[in-house]
Amino acid sequence: MSRSIARFLPVALLLTVTAIFLQARTRGEVFPLRQKLQSFPQQLGSWEGTDVAIDDDTLQVLGPGDFLLRVYRDEQTPRPPVDLFIAYFPSQRAGDTIHSPKNCLPGAGWAPVQSAHMMLSVPNHAPFPVNRYVIAKGDSRQLVLYWYWAHDRGVASEYWAKYFLVADSIRMNRSDGSLVRLKTAISPGESADAAMQRLLPFADRILPQLDNYIPR
Repeated sequence: MSRSIARFLPVALLLTVTAIFLQARTRGEVFPLRQKLQSFPQQLGSWEGTDVAIDDDTLQVLGPGDFLLRVYRDEQTPRPPVDLFIAYFPSQRAGDTIHSPKNCLPGAGWAPVQSAHMMLSVPNHAPFPVNRYVIAKGDSRQLVLYWYWAHDRGVASEYWAKYFLVADSIRMNRSDGSLVRLKTAISPGESADAAMQRLLPFADRILPQLDNYIPR
């Protein structure tokens, strides 16, 4: 009898979780108030941003959402700029989920030559994992950091992002989420670690701003 109960419990738990998730899908979804990404600060310390238009084909691939592509240049120091890309999806229940940047790189002609996870530490926030890529096209190299961000939580893995998507749908009746990507060119003779010293201070500046555009 006890063995029958032991076999039944996982099935019952799975059915219960599935029922709760399906109920969450049928409830009216919560859409918190937020500011549009277009109003994200163009001035971040000595960095001045210039918007870059996203072409229609890319927008069609991305799906319904709010997107920002902006190039920030340091007005005080002559060094390569930093590209900031943020994609926010108010709802991911209809299949409009976040696309991983690593799937887009080959199509753009860039190939990853180094990849790793690292912990990003910023003031007034617990460290969280991000993806670190060095990509190359011909003789050009770029350093890329990206992570999935939702409800003041950052993760590197797209699988963990999907896990939290389900968990948050059940717990909060929300399926919103975002991708944040930073990118900078690696100058000839410059190491990836040296280029990282541009991205890390820049990340310190954007993280405190995210709550206004990607609600907790």
